[in-house]
Amino acid sequence: MSMSIPFVKPCLGTAEKQAVLEAMESGAIGGNGRLTRELREYMQRVFDVRHVILTTSCSDALELAMMGLGIGPGDEVIMPSFTFVSTANAVVRQGGRPVFVDIEPDTWNIDPAQIDRHITNRTKGIVPVHYAGQGCRMEEIVRIAREHNLWVVEDAAQGVGARYDGKYLGTIGTVGCYSFHVTKNITCGEGGALLTNDKEIARRTEVIAEKGTNRSAFLLGQVDKYTWVDVGSSFILSDLLAAIAMVQLQRLEEITARRVAIWEGFQRGLEDLEDMGYIRRLRVNPLAEINGHIFAFRTADPEQRGPVLRELQKRGIQATFHYVPLHSAPFARECLHTNEQLPITDVVGRSLIRLPIFPDLADEEQTYIVENVHDVFRGL
Repeated sequence: MSMSIPFVKPCLGTAEKQAVLEAMESGAIGGNGRLTRELREYMQRVFDVRHVILTTSCSDALELAMMGLGIGPGDEVIMPSFTFVSTANAVVRQGGRPVFVDIEPDTWNIDPAQIDRHITNRTKGIVPVHYAGQGCRMEEIVRIAREHNLWVVEDAAQGVGARYDGKYLGTIGTVGCYSFHVTKNITCGEGGALLTNDKEIARRTEVIAEKGTNRSAFLLGQVDKYTWVDVGSSFILSDLLAAIAMVQLQRLEEITARRVAIWEGFQRGLEDLEDMGYIRRLRVNPLAEINGHIFAFRTADPEQRGPVLRELQKRGIQATFHYVPLHSAPFARECLHTNEQLPITDVVGRSLIRLPIFPDLADEEQTYIVENVHDVFRGL
């Protein structure tokens, strides 16, 4: 029996459709309206965080964070190379320099020991990236940051609903950034959020997000008119998308539980392939509560990744690779003149395979994927 299984499928239903219709009928399609306020307040309660600023993407949330924290020319920000380009772009766009460090071989998250070794007198902050919805070792990262008077911006694009040591990812550092992109667990198509408990950072980023004006204060009745008060851009999310995001976040536990169940099924189903030496599975830190955003494994032999992917795709399974490490990318080499040696990042980048995972993945589809992964490796 042959199947066709997409890599990702948004978990949207009648409640999301109804929310859009109601928003349109009420005229709530702009930004920073009633639905935006309701979503912000809801997120503050759910994630136990003081301030939430909704943005059009996680990329915007990261850029907003760097602007709000005052990154400028010559400033260095430590981050993993194994991440999406938005993590680095947020620093580069401010004139700063991303300093790429290696990851752990078993969690694929930033290695705290590598952070410590790369701190200089130009270092301003650290950006841990919670890969696959598993929290980085935040107790060590926060300790390092405090010792060196650095801020921490969590790139929690993949981490909505996941926890570390009981706390939601995105609420542990100075600032957290979420994604509601179509590929993420919680989606409104395009969207994101900046979370912080710091009142001054919240005030400044709110101004920046509203084109450098104090419009948000005006809408709250705190001033009688609004004007240009700081540098800024337009980062605000539409109320129409906020309506979808609200319904999605109200389904957070349901969506997360289903994804984690599928993730655990894959983890069990492929255990024997690791025992036989074909693959390396992700290891989960005991303090981390994952959200099942990504299921991935590494081929023990990086040269086997290409043939495995091609064969799975022939069988209708849209498995794929992930990041080309940023330190090896053309822009980093040619414009940032990177020369870092990151051996673990390099091997993970050449050997990682992601399998389809989404809440509507049927049991028979999951079985089909597991059986075909076994069959492909047996045929190598």
